[in-house]
Parts: sequence; C-alpha cells; structure tokens
Amino acid sequence: MALIESSGFAHVRLTVTDIERSKAFYDKVFGWSVAADMSSRVKEPGVSESPGDIYGGTVYQTPSGTLLGLRPVADGEPFDSEHTGLDHISFAAPSRDALVAAKEALDAEGVPHGEVTDLDGFGIAILSFSDPDGIHLELTAPLS
Repeated sequence: MALIESSGFAHVRLTVTDIERSKAFYDKVFGWSVAADMSSRVKEPGVSESPGDIYGGTVYQTPSGTLLGLRPVADGEPFDSEHTGLDHISFAAPSRDALVAAKEALDAEGVPHGEVTDLDGFGIAILSFSDPDGIHLELTAPLS
C-alpha cells in the first residue's frame, strides 16, 4: 500500500535566469494560457521570495490541466541534466505526425532540436529540444 494517495503531477516549476526571455520562448513554442504572472513585479522588494507572488514568475495552464511555472533566479547556475535534480520534461503530443510538424516549426524559428526518434520498445516517438536556459524538453507521441 502506498504511503500517499496521488493522481499525478499538479504542476512543475522551472527556475530560469531571464524570466522575460523564458516567457517569450514558452509563449512562442507552446502558446499556453497564462494562469498567473507576477514577472513584472520581480524586482520589487520581497516578491522573489514570496510564494504568494509566485516568486515573481509566470504560471502556464497546459491543455491537460497541469501547470508549468517559471521562477526567475538571480545568479542561476547553468542547467545540467547530469546533476541531481531534473533530467528533462516531456510533453504529450497527439501523434508522430505532430512531432514531425513540431520539428518543422522549430526549424522555422531557429530553435535547435534533435530528430524525431522512434522508441519502438516503448511504443512512442520523441523529439528533444531545450529552452533558453538549456533545460531539456521533449515531445512524446504514441507510435500507433
């Protein structure tokens, strides 16, 4: 028996070095609705330490109902998936064709990315890319 009852993720918050640059990237790539945005107040005293002010960040509402937050940090270390913590975040896509279309859209915008890769043993295809801080992102779609 599990110690805790949970139906899954409610939200993920990423720390970013430049909130405006990161917002522009996530707006362009995903176009999700903004659920809350305190980024214009990030330089006000106390805001970057206040959970109620979402640390001067931005929170997106994804179509699945989960939230993705961006939290600005002053002197953030560069992202490294080889260190303890986050390796990557994978976002669901409806089909492999959607991954191919995403690859073309990323190409058109000059966003570096990997290839659409089939992982037959898992029944999925993936497309990897990174945000402006080098945080690894991935799109995942079913093969069938």
